[in-house]
Amino acid sequence: MTKREIDPTIFKAYDIRGTYPDQIDEDVCYRIARAYVSATKRKRVVVGHDMRETADVLVEATIRGVTDQGADAVPIGLTSTPMYYYAVNLLEGDAGMMVTASHNPAGYNGYKMTGPEAVPSISYISNLELCRIASAGEFQDAARKGTVHPKEDVLDRYIEAVVFNAGVLSFGDLKIAVDTGNGMAGLILPELFDRVGNEPIKLFWEIDGRFPNHEANPLKLETLVPLQKTVVDRKADLGVAYDGDGDRVAFVDENGQTISGDFITALIAKEMLKRQPGAKIFYDIRSSWVVGEEIKKAGGVAVPCRVGHGLIKRQMRAEGGYFAGELSSHYYFSDFYYTDNGDLTFLNMVKLLLAEGKPLSELVAPLRRYFHTGEINSEVHDIPGKLSELKAVYEGGRFSELDGLTVEFKDWWFNVRPSNTEPLMRLNLEAKTKELMEEKKKEVLELIRK
Repeated sequence: MTKREIDPTIFKAYDIRGTYPDQIDEDVCYRIARAYVSATKRKRVVVGHDMRETADVLVEATIRGVTDQGADAVPIGLTSTPMYYYAVNLLEGDAGMMVTASHNPAGYNGYKMTGPEAVPSISYISNLELCRIASAGEFQDAARKGTVHPKEDVLDRYIEAVVFNAGVLSFGDLKIAVDTGNGMAGLILPELFDRVGNEPIKLFWEIDGRFPNHEANPLKLETLVPLQKTVVDRKADLGVAYDGDGDRVAFVDENGQTISGDFITALIAKEMLKRQPGAKIFYDIRSSWVVGEEIKKAGGVAVPCRVGHGLIKRQMRAEGGYFAGELSSHYYFSDFYYTDNGDLTFLNMVKLLLAEGKPLSELVAPLRRYFHTGEINSEVHDIPGKLSELKAVYEGGRFSELDGLTVEFKDWWFNVRPSNTEPLMRLNLEAKTKELMEEKKKEVLELIRK
């Protein structure tokens, strides 16, 4: 067995991503699969993949690794990440390995991995330890080789499950434009729209891992331009944009204006609290003050949480969270296996629009009462030192170190977080006036960058 070290930088905080073939190839995937099964003693692994051109060879290597280490493999073929999470539960896998690089450009591939019930793999083994075991490549031979089960087709069952969960049987007469970015939502949405009897305005629904039209990452505002134009030109009520693997979804209103992820959290929280009054709603620490205020106004318990799906899912389970939303447009549903799901988010937005009977712009307008910088990155090589310096400068504020450092004052607040993979510090700042926001942004950035 080769002892070549695997590039440790492909092991991110929660997932695995690298460029093919220099960082991740068949041998790397084979060893990661063996390492995961070996370390966690898994016996039944659900294996899926997205539309990337390297998927087939990496899935084949993954299945070989799983079965050589003695676990059975249950392939589900082409899938979105939400459908993969559903399949791990439906098919009673005690693990899942999905070959995907999410929203990353075409040259990337990697894994999203889970344990039973689609719990993130980092709850069972850290990516640092997984990297060590895979790099060493010293695996004990299994007593028996695992079986490759017949491929399972779960699409129809998944569509039925999400429609039932959201309780949306019709989209009424809403005109909806959807950009799937040539990603995996192009597999899901034709069946979903057929189910509710609605005809969407389609942008880039052909599944194509080369991403020929634009990067499948709705956090990059330039990728939303075709959708914004289409919504305005075709007089649509709602614009929807998915990322490459379908777990994130962004929205634009009927005027083509983008809606930030934290505002979507506030809106959907209102809908979720109708189903479970008084529930705990989680929102990530970068979110506007508006989110907590709106959750409380709707009768919920507002709970700030750390950033990142592995951490949010863990905190939701531990603290009884019902719904959670991130600024990055991930939204989590405890009654759908504590997973992030772009389709359920979309369905609940439709449900909200139908219930309110108002344009989305009118629903969002009351939320635009503060002024937020968005996330700003700065290169910082001594992050602990810089955090200490900021604490000293802003000692008069209210501190939280839930995720990085949050300092809150009467009229403004900021959060700084270190990147998990780069020497970067990420700043989010909000104030009650635009002038104060600009003043404090300049002030804090000067401190960070000096």
